[in-house]
Amino acid sequence: MRFRSDYCCVHAAHTVRESGRDAVMINCNPETVSTDYDTSDRLYFEPLTLEDVLAVVEVEKPRGLILQFGGQTPLKLAAGLQAAGVPLLGTSVRAIDLAEDRGRFGALLAELGYKAPPYATARSVQQALECAGEVGFPLLVRPSYVLGGRAMEIVYSRDGLADYLHREGVGDGAAEAAGGQAPEIFLDRFLENATEVDVDALCDGSEVWIGGIMQHVEEAGVHSGDSACVIPPHSLGGEMLALIAEETAGIARALGVVGLLNVQYAIKDEHLYVIEANPRASRTVPFVSKAIGIPRARWPSRTLPGGASH
Repeated sequence: MRFRSDYCCVHAAHTVRESGRDAVMINCNPETVSTDYDTSDRLYFEPLTLEDVLAVVEVEKPRGLILQFGGQTPLKLAAGLQAAGVPLLGTSVRAIDLAEDRGRFGALLAELGYKAPPYATARSVQQALECAGEVGFPLLVRPSYVLGGRAMEIVYSRDGLADYLHREGVGDGAAEAAGGQAPEIFLDRFLENATEVDVDALCDGSEVWIGGIMQHVEEAGVHSGDSACVIPPHSLGGEMLALIAEETAGIARALGVVGLLNVQYAIKDEHLYVIEANPRASRTVPFVSKAIGIPRARWPSRTLPGGASH
């Protein structure tokens, strides 16, 4: 469990207990505050797998599970838990799938009238090379199955892309030989010399609260886990900040988010581009909460300055 997950889970447990209900925590990492004896009413040291979580559910018979505080790992369990009849609190499985499916999310952005860098997905070297010509260079490429920016690379030509695909083993037939499907490769137009922006927000399905708009110190393309950001933004004007807030609220409502949302943007030549949206706690949540002086669970209790409440 990472710092963001630990922070969010602790505040969630406190809020649940303050409401008069028992807070039950499932966490496989003992080196966290969320596993302290006084954080939750009951604690299970179990792997975050569908089988183990269902075993806890069978014992506890909870009123509902909250998945969005533990990062990407719990989100991957959402469909299985729903299929097993477990009540999920917060953002629906449909909304999670919509945000994570590049094609459907891209169509949603187009419907909303929001810009996004050209992109494509491929499962073979030939397909990737063909898509690259349509998307255009330079390209930001990465396998679909990795997190944290690993294996992400910027390529400037077909030869560079072919070299990357060879190094990543795309098209070597290993997945198909094992009876599986070749993993997808994501190809995105890389916006050079662009400014990257992170937004953390909270939505109840209709109202949206903007917790913070963060401007990255490094230019767009440096993974958010390796970059630094500042709050409030130091070089974005009021008009751009208002547009960022407006599009964040539009995405939250269109997805049907109930809970946390992180949206990443790139700004180039005064145009705002949506990079991705994650309907869960982001790694920036603890820092935003401390910067604005409000724990995440208390955000809606105060309208933030600068038109931050929508």
